Amino acid sequence: MIVQACLNGARKPDFHPALPLTPDAMTADAVACIRAGAAELHIHPRGPDLAESLAAVDATIAAVRTACPGTLIGVSTGAWIENDVRKTRDCIANWSVRPDYASVNLSEPDAPQVMEVLGSIGVGIEAGLATVADAERFLALADHQKVLRILIEIEDQERTAAFKVAQDIESVLAHAGVTRSILLHGFDATAWDFVRMARQQYWSTRIGLEDCRLMPDGSLAPGNAALVEAAVAIYRQA
Repeated sequence: MIVQACLNGARKPDFHPALPLTPDAMTADAVACIRAGAAELHIHPRGPDLAESLAAVDATIAAVRTACPGTLIGVSTGAWIENDVRKTRDCIANWSVRPDYASVNLSEPDAPQVMEVLGSIGVGIEAGLATVADAERFLALADHQKVLRILIEIEDQERTAAFKVAQDIESVLAHAGVTRSILLHGFDATAWDFVRMARQQYWSTRIGLEDCRLMPDGSLAPGNAALVEAAVAIYRQA
């Protein structure tokens, strides 16, 4: 089980005053999150205009890796980033500084092709599942057991409904005999509920400004490191 720090995601600059959007800011937050107990990092590199960019992966990963040697660093391949399936694949294929892993959303039409490109350059894959349909599509892939891990990520903001989706996905995976590790997380209203659920299930989780901006007590988080510290405290409970 690990706590992964998700530093920024697709959040807009006004989401939180400490949202890291430049390589220097992401690097500083990465160091702080590792010190707070995060085992891995998940980041969304940004270009000079602060928009998400797969072309910005090289510079950002290089900076963060230098500051956090030995820490696994992942990125997103979300289709919305480049909004062009060919450009997405080309950007990935041309990375000169490769992340250790990348998340791929099975809800996106080009997901199998993106996974194929990642595999061809030796980048691990987090298979992102948000629905039972995503899980069934994942299981239909010939090489599904070769992914690094399963990323169950639920966007539903109603706790009971969100928990049911997560449990249904896990049930489908278990029935199929999937042996990959699971990382579970929610968003905003369900973020801390899913951290606790992941801990109870002995799964990994993630936390950071990509997923929420509030501490477990409902107060505004000072930044990513405080969120990580709170999640690690939950994981250290007996």
